[in-house]
Amino acid sequence: MERVTLDFPTAAIIHRHPLTVRVTDMNYGRHLGHDALVSLLHEARVHAFAALGLPEWDMKGYPSIVADLAVQYQSEARWPDALVIETAVPEPQGKALTVYQRICHAETDKVVATARVNQLLLDLSSGRPVKVPDEVAQAIARATAQERGA
Repeated sequence: MERVTLDFPTAAIIHRHPLTVRVTDMNYGRHLGHDALVSLLHEARVHAFAALGLPEWDMKGYPSIVADLAVQYQSEARWPDALVIETAVPEPQGKALTVYQRICHAETDKVVATARVNQLLLDLSSGRPVKVPDEVAQAIARATAQERGA
């Protein structure tokens, strides 16, 4: 079986978001379910971009859509574990934002999962992806520099 392996780009972190596993996030194995994990990733990603003044539904005039998602599951989380989701966005290339996220236990830093989402920004009049606006790339670069303490 081929497994997804993702390298989290630590140098590109733009945001850290604390979350707690809710009882409704548990599956029949009594750990964080895959569907709930994707919802937690989405929640943290929305917060990360909102902190940059870039709500996902209006990124400098363009809404974003998820083109694909890859998740590498690495350990379990259970209710009521405290987690931190780190969001990293390397410098945008062309029409895609590649967003990496790493979910870790808050107290131990043990990685629960690493994920990668490719997001496209759409021109609603044509329904086609657009080049990532310079203002979006600049906001990401500022957040990355701030996280690194530059």
